[in-house]
Amino acid sequence: MPVKRVSPDEARRMMDEDGYVYVDVRSVPEFDGGHPAGSYNVPLAHAGPRGMVPNPDFVAVMKRHFPLGTRIVVGCRSGGRSLQAAALLLSSGYTDVVDQRAGFEGGPDDLGRMEPGWRHRALPVAQQPLAGRSYADLEA
Repeated sequence: MPVKRVSPDEARRMMDEDGYVYVDVRSVPEFDGGHPAGSYNVPLAHAGPRGMVPNPDFVAVMKRHFPLGTRIVVGCRSGGRSLQAAALLLSSGYTDVVDQRAGFEGGPDDLGRMEPGWRHRALPVAQQPLAGRSYADLEA
């Protein structure tokens, strides 16, 4: 099943009007540096001393907190990890997952042009997660 990709503005609209939850799949330090307001943090990979290391618990944590029918938007820094995460979730039984292209900071759109990300579109940003939405809370 191909992954549906949406702009940051469309992701925000889907959250506000259609009941989607936003799952930021960046590492904990990236998330802690600022994230879409109201988002959850479930890293697809963790920052290690030699770079990113896959999170073996990603799908298990997602399934523990989000039923398979949950409407989910996934996002990352520039759109690469979130596209991988969306495909992984869809192959794991989720039925309504979309990828927010351009991520938090910006990245290439489907035509290869640079597209501003969540932060640069002046969409709501938070520095602290809401209660129960940090990875420390979700993996516990």
